[in-house]
Formats: sequence, C-alpha cells, structure tokens
Amino acid sequence: MDSPGITTLRKIKVAAGDLKIGMYVCELDRPWLDSPFLFQGFVLATQADIDAVRKVCKYVYIDAYRTQFPETTPRRRPIKSSRLSWTAAPPEKRVSVEREIDRAQNTHTQTSKLVKTFMDDIRFGRGVDIQLARDAVCECVDSVYRNPDAMLLLTQLKDRDEYTAQHSMNVCIFSIVLGRYLGMSIPELRNLGLSGLMHDMGKMRVPLEILNKPGRLTDEEMTVVKAHTVHGRDILMSTRGVYPGAIDVAYEHHENLDGTGYPNGLTDAQIMPYTRIVAVADTYDAVTSDRVYQSGRTHMDAIAILNNESGKRLDGNLVTKFVECLGTYPAGSLVEMSNGEVALVIEVNPRQKLRPKVIMLLDADKNPQPHRIVDLAKLDLDPCGQPYRIKAMLKNGSYNIDIKRYYEQGLIQRTVR
Repeated sequence: MDSPGITTLRKIKVAAGDLKIGMYVCELDRPWLDSPFLFQGFVLATQADIDAVRKVCKYVYIDAYRTQFPETTPRRRPIKSSRLSWTAAPPEKRVSVEREIDRAQNTHTQTSKLVKTFMDDIRFGRGVDIQLARDAVCECVDSVYRNPDAMLLLTQLKDRDEYTAQHSMNVCIFSIVLGRYLGMSIPELRNLGLSGLMHDMGKMRVPLEILNKPGRLTDEEMTVVKAHTVHGRDILMSTRGVYPGAIDVAYEHHENLDGTGYPNGLTDAQIMPYTRIVAVADTYDAVTSDRVYQSGRTHMDAIAILNNESGKRLDGNLVTKFVECLGTYPAGSLVEMSNGEVALVIEVNPRQKLRPKVIMLLDADKNPQPHRIVDLAKLDLDPCGQPYRIKAMLKNGSYNIDIKRYYEQGLIQRTVR
C-alpha cells in the first residue's frame, strides 16, 4: 500500500507552496486542458516556472525519478560568475564565404521554414517538436562556426510581412555569432541558439490585429503585447526536453539591467548570461528591420542605439563585443565606393575591418554592372586606377537595390561561387 501522499511508486503529491526548482511536474490537480500548459510533464527550471504553477494549482504530483532534487540544483548565478569570457579570442574562420554560402543557404532556408511551422503549431494549440529545433540550431551553429559571414549575409533577406518569423531566425543567428566571438563552446552555442530561436514564440498568443497594428498601441494593447513573455515561458515549460535556459530567455528577454524592464523588473545581477546576449541581438535586429509601423535603420544607426543603451538596458561588455564582431561593414551591408559604385559586403576581413570583400552591383552612374567580387584588402583598383575604398554605408533599398530580390534571382550566389 502506498504511503500518504504517494499515488504510485513514481508520483509524489506536493502542495504548490512547497514546490522547488528541479522538481518534475507530471500531473496537476486539474485537467491539463484547463491549464496554460500545453503538454503533460515539465521541469520546474526557474522560480518563474513555480510561480506559474502556483497561479493555477493548489497541489501537483512530481515524478521522483525525473526530479533533480533541490539540494543538487545549482543556484542562479550572477553574470560575473558565469562561464562567458570577455577576453577569449574568437576562432579563425575555417572556410571562405564562397565555400560556405551554399551550405548556409540550405540551413537558413530549412530553419526558416521550421520556425514558421512552429509558430503555426503554437497558434493552433499544438506543441513544438523541440528535437527538430535542436537539429536545426546545430546546423546553424556549424555554419556560423565555419564562417559567420555567410549566415550574416542571409539575415539581410528580410520581408516586412514575415517579420516575426524572420526576427526569431535572425536573433538566433546574431546570438550564435556573438557567442562564437566570445569563445563559447559548441554545446553552449547550441543552447544559446535554441534560446534565441524560441525567444519570441509567446507572440503567437498575441492577437494578429495587435501584433501587426501599423499605428501606436494603446496602453491596453501594450499590456497584451508585453504578456508574450509569460506566454513564451508557459509554452516552453510545456515542451518536453527543452533546454531550461531557453525558458529563462523567453521570460526575461525584455528585462533591463536598470530594472525598468518587464515582466518582473529584474536588475543587473538577476539577469542570466544567455538572456543578456539574446537581448543585444534582439534589439539590433528589431532596429534594423522594416516593420508595419517603422522602417528599418542602418547598421550605424543601430550601433548608436546599442551604445546609448549600454549599461542601462543592455550589458555594456556585450554591446562592445557585438560591435566588434560585426565590424564597421558587416556582411549584408550595402555600401557606396569612393568612385560612386555601389557594392554589397559579403565577407569581413577580421584584420582589416574597413576593407571587406564585396560584390560590385552598380557602376558610378548607378546603372547595373556585371557582378564581380572585389577584395578591398588586396587594394584592387577601380576603372580610374585608384584603390577601391568605401565612402558611405547605404540603406537597403537605396537606388532601388533589394538585396532579397538579388538573392532570390540567384545573382549573389552565382557571383560568390
């Protein structure tokens, strides 16, 4: 006969007030369909997870075999004791962008489709296949590790009407690129990438008429939008096998170091390392993307905004490293040369960041010209015999250049190959 409180050899009844981080919840005191949790069974990975259960349950059953008991659960650590290093040298690129572009394109295409599938699944009340997400992120990490510029180039293939899906994909890529620059290990990059990919899934619980509203949101609508962090936490809590840190990121990516963020007004030492990284990537991509209510800004504008938020909303060390790893002219930047020709940056020279490798698109009169690669680090000469140099960075769309259209027509790939 079972002892009091134990219903089987695996299940232990626990009052909601006695829940601890590390416990595995396998049954509620009510039907699962009457709760905000999509699937049966999840780990209480954070205090936020416990708070979410306490809101709807008086007691639950935990699985003793799948529980990591509280005394063996590591406590949340402040950023200063994290494993991230601010001084580690980033790894050398293993291949050129020319060699990586095809593999990166395939990975980017498949992962982008997967993100859209996940979002549709969540909208219709279905769950996320986290193993598919993990596999896709592994491919992204491998590509970025070989050469980050190929994936960075693909972050510029943006469509205003598909912002939410593309934003999740881009935040994943930018986070991995920054993590690589910080010297993180492959397993860490995979967890970080998954956190970036899933950070905004809670927006699928926000009505589309609010999410896509072109005008200013009312206070009530803003409250609905802000709830996406709670929705994201609940969705990932209910996803079997998810990396627990991804739950933190989904819940906390709008928290600010100065305590002005939401949903809980956390401050500096309370915000975890992966959340800090994703917050920088999230801000950068949001600023540089066209959305229903604003036009995207240039890379230089975005850097100015990041620097302004450094130490207030965002981690100052991470902002500095992010700016360093992207460089002055990151892959995917549209630039005007000193002689008036227009080019697309396809690869950054890590030792001469003002001299990237580019594809020439327009001649000095802004007419299309045969596409060719020019490596500014090799001091290639323009038609007048002068070394090419960059005069200014342009916004995507300048002189009717649509980087996505060039890519969809295969013009960039054929030139790079």
